[in-house]
Amino acid sequence: MALIKRLVCLANSRKLSGRCVAGMVWGDSGEWVRPVSSRLTREVSDRERQYEDGTEPKVLDIIAVPLVRPQSNEFQSENWLLDPAYYWRKTGRVGWRRLLRLEQRPSALWINGFSTYHGNDDRLPIEQAVTLSDSLKLIRIANLKLQVHVPGAAFGDQKRALRAHFSYARHGHILKVTDPIYEQEYLAKPEGMYELGESFLTVSLGEPYEGYVYKLVAAIIERAKVQTGSRL
Repeated sequence: MALIKRLVCLANSRKLSGRCVAGMVWGDSGEWVRPVSSRLTREVSDRERQYEDGTEPKVLDIIAVPLVRPQSNEFQSENWLLDPAYYWRKTGRVGWRRLLRLEQRPSALWINGFSTYHGNDDRLPIEQAVTLSDSLKLIRIANLKLQVHVPGAAFGDQKRALRAHFSYARHGHILKVTDPIYEQEYLAKPEGMYELGESFLTVSLGEPYEGYVYKLVAAIIERAKVQTGSRL
């Protein structure tokens, strides 16, 4: 029998051939849950995250998710193994006022001091990541900028990328965005910087890669879009 947890969906981000879904348990506990599959890299397939009508969870949906057991993986303490035999079920939506109650105020986005060529404080060594107690944060940003650029242009790679520029706890960050809604919208635009208003960000630590763990913006939740109901 599956254990059902009701979550406020705060990420449905791109991950390998599937998605990384995460949310906070409905209520005021602040508990995060990241449903994961039994695959080696734990991404969730289209079929595994479906509602019965064939649609899938959107950020800010309240969803009932069938789970089997906790399945922590080093620093990703929020992981729970999903039960693929059951549909997920939408039970409601939340708005900006509810998000304000879920806001977290960590003193920093984990450990700073490690950057990639195109990022800023966007990664940390695996040996430091495994000392952490969590891998998900929901933070509020007053001024967010999105950058559309071609990071591999000098090497003949013309693929575009989307990065978020913001300041948190008096520290500047440039992180890769894996929110598919914002990727679809902004990667169709010309290269450049785009200013957004007040927004919540779901920041996640991804899977280890070549000795590092990367900080990713898994979801962008703009106040203006939430209040007009225009975020997909």
